[in-house]
Amino acid sequence: MIMACIIMSGNLTITEKIFSRAAGRPCQAGDYVLADIDRAMTHDITGPLAVEGFYEIMKNQKDKKVWDPEKIVVLFDHQVPADSLNAAQNHIMLRKFVNDQGISNFYDIFQGVCHQVMPEMGHVTPGMLVVGSDSHTCAYGAIGAFATGIGSTDMAAAFALGKLWFRVPETLKFQVDGRLGDRVYSKDVILKLIGDVGADGARYQACEYGGEIVRDLDVSQRMTISNMAIEMGGKAGVIEPDRKTDDYIRQRVPEYHPDRDMKSDEGAQFSAVRKYDLSEMPPQVACPHNVDNVVDIDRVEGKKIDQVFIGSCTNGRFEDLKIAADVMGGRPVAKGVRMIVIPASRTEYMKALKAGLVEQFMNAGAMVEAPCCGPCMGGSFGLLGPGEVGLSTSNRNFKGRQGSPDAFVYLGSPATAAASAIKGCITDPRSV
Repeated sequence: MIMACIIMSGNLTITEKIFSRAAGRPCQAGDYVLADIDRAMTHDITGPLAVEGFYEIMKNQKDKKVWDPEKIVVLFDHQVPADSLNAAQNHIMLRKFVNDQGISNFYDIFQGVCHQVMPEMGHVTPGMLVVGSDSHTCAYGAIGAFATGIGSTDMAAAFALGKLWFRVPETLKFQVDGRLGDRVYSKDVILKLIGDVGADGARYQACEYGGEIVRDLDVSQRMTISNMAIEMGGKAGVIEPDRKTDDYIRQRVPEYHPDRDMKSDEGAQFSAVRKYDLSEMPPQVACPHNVDNVVDIDRVEGKKIDQVFIGSCTNGRFEDLKIAADVMGGRPVAKGVRMIVIPASRTEYMKALKAGLVEQFMNAGAMVEAPCCGPCMGGSFGLLGPGEVGLSTSNRNFKGRQGSPDAFVYLGSPATAAASAIKGCITDPRSV
C-alpha cells in the first residue's frame, strides 16, 4: 500500500520508486535508507574477502548462516579455469562456502561472465534492488532494475543481513534521439555520452537512458549502455522497461508480470536532462588511458594494432559476435595481429557455435576461448606486452588494465574491432 501511494504522487524517478519499495517507505533523492536487497552477487575475485568478512560479522552467532541462500548468486568468471594456485585456493574456499550455506545459485567454470549470467538466468527482473561486488553490476539496469557495485566488506554485511544503507541517488537523464547510422551501435552511443560528461560527470547519480535510439535498441545493446554507467561515475544505469524487456524476462521467468508504473513520472525531478541527436554520429573510440578520452574514429584511423579482443560483459553477447562476423565477411585476420573472441556465457557460446560463427572466426585466424572475463581485467590470458597496442570491446582502458602498464588500449564497438582486425590498424567499419 505504501508503494501504491508513492506511485500515485506522480513525481518520482524509477530509482526513487525502487528504493521506496526496498525501504518500505516513501523515498526521494538525498534520503538515507536501510533497504532490503533482492539479489546479491559475488565472483571469484571479490568473493573470498566477502566470505571472510561474513564469518567475522557472524563469529559470535551460533547459527552462522546467510540471510537468504536463494537470493545470493556466486559465479566464477575472472580467473577460470584457475590460472594460479591462489586462484585455485579461492575457488576451493568459495565452493565450500556455497555448500555450507546451501546456496543453489552457484555457477562454476564455463558458465560465463557474471553480468551476462545474472539476467540470462532470470536472477534480475525490473524493479529489483541488486548489489554485486563488481563495479559493472550496473549492467542489469538495462532491464529496469537498480543494480550497483559494492565493496567486498559491504557484501559481507549483505550476506549477513540482507539489508544495506544507501543514500538515494539523484537521477541524471540522458535523452538520446535520432537514428543510428550504418555500423554505429550502442557502444558508440555510450562512449559518446561518457566522452561528453567526463569520467566523474555523473558521480553517485543514477544514469537514466531514454529517447528514440534507446527505445530502438534490443536488450543486448541496452546492456552495453547500462554496463558502462560506472565509467562516468554513475551509481547505476537504468532504462525504463518496455515490451522488449517483457519478452526478454518472460523467456527466463515465465511467471513474470510487468509493472507498467516502473517508469519515471512526468513530474519527476532530475539533476539534469542531457539531450542528444546522434543521427550523424560516426563510430567512436576511447583512447588510452581513460574511458572519457573519446574521439570520432577518423582521429585515430590507421593506428597500428597488435591485438583485438571481442568479448567481455560489455560486448560479448551473440548479437555482438554476429556484428563482428558480418563485418569480417570471411576475410582473414591481418598478419601480425592476434584476435581473441570470448562469448560472454555458455548460452551465448552455444548460439555462436550453432550459427557457425565460431568456425568463421577460427577460419579467419582468431582464437575463440571459453566464456570468461579473459584479458578484460588483465587476468588469465591475452595480456598486452610493453609497447603493444590493443583494440578491445570491453569497458576500461586504464594503464595496465590489460597487461603491461607500457601498453595502450583503445575501446570500440564489435564492428570497429572486426574491421580493425582484418586491416591490422584501427579502421572505420563503414569503409570495409
